[in-house]
Amino acid sequence: MRKASRLFEIIQILRLARQPVTAAEIARRLEVTVRSIYRDIAALQAMRVPVEGERGIGYILRPGFDLPPLMFSIEETEAVVLALALLERTGDAELQAAAKRVGDKIAGAVPPPLRHTLSARALHAWGTVPRQPEGIDLATVRRAIRDEETLLIDYRDEYARATERTIRPIALIYYSETANIVAWCELRQAIRNFRADRVEAYAMAGGSFRGEGDGLRQLWISGWAENRQWVRNEKPRPFPAGVCEIR
Repeated sequence: MRKASRLFEIIQILRLARQPVTAAEIARRLEVTVRSIYRDIAALQAMRVPVEGERGIGYILRPGFDLPPLMFSIEETEAVVLALALLERTGDAELQAAAKRVGDKIAGAVPPPLRHTLSARALHAWGTVPRQPEGIDLATVRRAIRDEETLLIDYRDEYARATERTIRPIALIYYSETANIVAWCELRQAIRNFRADRVEAYAMAGGSFRGEGDGLRQLWISGWAENRQWVRNEKPRPFPAGVCEIR
């Protein structure tokens, strides 16, 4: 986590706290060292953020300091509530934890009537929550997509055939039963969809496709229009070059 983001997170933790929070507790939440938190607290105080307290006792944010309010309508707040609830159904533990943090941040920034809408638990996203895939970490896939880095996966298809693939992941689709990794497959030289629950093992391949991700996503998306046209014409044809059905 970058320092600027960490400082913001510390302010949020202190704003929502009802009693002093120790550096050890903040460090645990942000997954950094206690020494880093001490430095961050000093940096915030140097920026005249009214953080009070001391080592071993805890820190509080003096009343009166606030960040600009989030101006949401009731309907927009309800949309946020439902969107965060839907994240609970992804089977992605990191996204689920992030959704909880987002809800806490918004609750701490909006006026009381909207805060009640967030906490009332009146909107629910119902359905089966898929299990986290055992062979691959979805958080790693998302980072590989962002950083445009290749992955090496051991994959077993619907016919139980095992292959080793080097892929360039470009998108992640969450379904009710599993997640699908959309990627350029270097073995097939085409876009392929890989069910996350069929990946048996993975590793960073050490390669990069910097600057190519957007182009590969455009290739993938262009296949949607062609497939829709074929469906309308009711003419079964093979998928276009670079596009593959989910397997």
